[in-house]
Amino acid sequence: MLVLSQIPPGRLCSYGDLAKLAGLPGRARWVGRQLSRLPENTAQPWHRVVNARGQISFPAGSAAYRHQLARLIDEGSASANGKIHWRQRRWPGSP
Repeated sequence: MLVLSQIPPGRLCSYGDLAKLAGLPGRARWVGRQLSRLPENTAQPWHRVVNARGQISFPAGSAAYRHQLARLIDEGSASANGKIHWRQRRWPGSP
């Protein structure tokens, strides 16, 4: 997914926006499936992709949720209290 690698550090993209940018409008679930198949040690910025509400899609409190949140906090896309800065950090901007 070439578009995934283009999401800048500190920015966020939704699954649906990523699908549109990849020329696959309406394929948000397909994007999610592809992200889930990335190798565990991938250099791709999968953690910058959130759902359309600007939320992490993993179950709250799960190890995967905590891992993604920690990476977003490190990049400044989320606060230590878990708030995702969706409106301020959305890429490529509002639709």
